[in-house]
This record gives sequence, C-alpha cells and structure tokens, in this order.
Amino acid sequence: MMNILFIIYDKRLHKPMYLLICNLAVVDILYSSSASPTMIGVLVAGVNTISYVPCLLEMFAFHVGGIMEMFALSIMAFDRLVAISCPFKYHSYLTNVRTLVLTYILWIVACALVSSLPATLLSLPHCYSKLKYTFCDYPAILRTTCVDPTPYFNEASIIVFFILFFTFTFICLSYILIIFFVKLSSNSNKRKMGSTCLSHLVVVTCYYCPIFILMVLTRLGVVLTLEARHGLMIGTILGPSLVNPFVYCLRTKEIRCKIFGIFKNS
Repeated sequence: MMNILFIIYDKRLHKPMYLLICNLAVVDILYSSSASPTMIGVLVAGVNTISYVPCLLEMFAFHVGGIMEMFALSIMAFDRLVAISCPFKYHSYLTNVRTLVLTYILWIVACALVSSLPATLLSLPHCYSKLKYTFCDYPAILRTTCVDPTPYFNEASIIVFFILFFTFTFICLSYILIIFFVKLSSNSNKRKMGSTCLSHLVVVTCYYCPIFILMVLTRLGVVLTLEARHGLMIGTILGPSLVNPFVYCLRTKEIRCKIFGIFKNS
C-alpha cells in the first residue's frame, strides 16, 4: 500500500517503471489476500469449511493474481529491456498511456483464462464439504467433487505449463538481450544497468523458484506429504508478496528517499 500511495500521489513518479511497480503491488495484494483468510482459518483455527460461492470467488481471485504475477514480471522485464537497449527513445516507445493499456489488456487476458475454472466446477456434482488443502484453489475445490479429477487436473496443468513456459522464456530472452547490450556499454553504465535489473531478478527468483521446485519434485515422482505441499504452496504465495514491497522500497532510489524523508521529518 505504501508503494501504491507514493506512486499515485507523487507526480514525479508517474513514469512507466513506477506504474509497473504499482501494478505489481496491486497483484501482490490480490494474490496473497485471496488465500490468506482461509489459510489462517485452516492452519490456526482448524476451520476447514467455507461456503461454496465465497470459495469460488476466492479461487477466481487467487488464480487471477497468480497469472497476473507472471504477466507483471514479464512486462517489467520488457520495460527494463527497452530502457537499456533504447535509453534515448525509451519515453517515446513506452509512454504512460501505452503502459496502462498493456496492463489493462493483461488483466483482461488473465480474467478470461481463469473464468473457465469456475465454469467447469459449477457443472460438477459435489460430495464433500471440507477442504483438503489450506485455501480455495482449483485442486482443492475439485477434490470435493464426486468425479475423477485426473482429466481436469491434466487440462489445468497444460494451461499452467504454457503460461509458465511463455512468461519465463520471455523473461529469460529479455535478460539475454539485456546482457548483450550491457556488454556493449561502458563500465559505469554496466553498474547502473545491473543495479536497475537486480530488483527485478530478485523478485523473479522468489516467485519462480518455489513453483519449479514443486513441479520438478512432482515430475520426478516424489510423493509429497500434505504438510510438505502446504509448505511449498505457502512459500509460493506469501514469499514473493512479502519480498516484493521491501525490494522495491529499498532498491528504488526515489521511493527509498521518500520513506527516509518521512522518518526524518517525524
């Protein structure tokens, strides 16, 4: 919220990079808050029941947040690529309006992709009223139905794989091009370029590592206990949302100076 408020109220921060940081903060709030209430209820209070409609809404918000996290990191990688490869034409290529339009399009795409999940679940008969997992995601609700979940899991896995593959490949290609342009630059510019990309690299690592660990373990045939799966899922959801604000508060000079200025004045 601090990042969002700083960027909204300071007109000097109305630039593409800060708009994307603001978008990432909104995504983090949606992603973590959609799962946290039920997660706290299950793990702390032992209450693993929830009304059907709120559970579907929570699931929709959670998966939109997850997809938008990947989209937000991808568009931020693209922003850094344009800034480093075309520094003098950056503001003409990537304007505030274009950044906002691209962000809106990604939100629409994410909502369209996720909308098929509740549409699938609504037509299935339900036999159980208790959640097996710690919050309302697609697998948790699917486990409450009376049907064989395998074909539905396979369908969802294919969609998730393609989104993960596309976004992660796009980020990797962006950084390959960034490294190429950095090598052509002077030593002073190399440090500056490296500093601008470090925050994004930290955030990307925090988000994708737990996901890939979970996928690799599953593909290797490692049978995870329910507690181990819960631990990895909690790390995937809450880890990036906790790290991202601190990274961009402390690594972004303008936001860091505003925070220090507030404490000095107080």
